[in-house]
Amino acid sequence: MNTTLILNFLREVMANNNRPWFQAHRDEYLAAKEDFESGVEKAIPRIVRFDPSVAHITVKDAVYRFYRDTRFSPDKSPYKNHMGAYIAAHGKKALHGGYSIHLEPGNCMLACGSYYLPSPILTACRNEIMANEEEWLRCVESPAFLRLFGRPGVHRFEEEKGFGLESLKTCPAGFPRDYAHIEYLRMKDYCCWVKVDEDFFSGDEWLDKMAKVFKVAKPMMDFVNAVIDDYE
Repeated sequence: MNTTLILNFLREVMANNNRPWFQAHRDEYLAAKEDFESGVEKAIPRIVRFDPSVAHITVKDAVYRFYRDTRFSPDKSPYKNHMGAYIAAHGKKALHGGYSIHLEPGNCMLACGSYYLPSPILTACRNEIMANEEEWLRCVESPAFLRLFGRPGVHRFEEEKGFGLESLKTCPAGFPRDYAHIEYLRMKDYCCWVKVDEDFFSGDEWLDKMAKVFKVAKPMMDFVNAVIDDYE
C-alpha cells in the first residue's frame, strides 16, 4: 500500500470535510481508495492461510463505505477521516468476529474480535468462559497474547494496545463476585487491538506482520465466535 498517498488524502479530508472540496478532489479520493482496496485484496488470501473461513470474502464485502451515515449523529461531516476494512466470515454487519484493518492519521491499527454484543450473547460468553476456563485462559493468557494486547481493563482504546473496549465496574448480575477471573466476566466486548506506525502498511512486508498479530488473537476470537454462532 502507498500509505503516504492514503494518509495525506485523509489529512486533507480532516481539514476540508465538506462536499464541495471533496468533489473538487474526487480523483485523489479514487486514487487513495484504489490503493487501500489493493492492500485489502492482498490481505484476504494472507489471512485465509490460517483462517479458511474467510476465503469467500471479497474486497467489496470487507471495505467500509467512506461516506458517513449522519442521520442520527450530531456530527454532520459527510466523510470519514479513516479507511477501514473488516474481514469477517459472516460479513461486516454480523456479530461474528473478524479482522480489522484501520488507516487513520495518527491512529493506524489492527484489531480482531467482536464489538458491542447484545446482553444475551454476553451472558452466554460469560457462562462459556466459566465452563471452559482452562481453554479460555490458554487463549488470552498466552505469553504472545499478553505481550501484544495485555489484560482487560488495563488499557484504554486511545492507547497503543488493549483487550476489551469497555468493562462493567462491578460483577455482572447472576455471576459469582468471588470468581478468580472476574475481569473476563466484566467485559462488554471481546475485541483486542494494537496500534501501528503510519508506515506499517507500506509495501508488502506488512502482510506477514499482520498475519502474526491476527494469528495470536484468533484463538480468543474462535472461542467467542463459537458462542455467537449459536445466536446467528
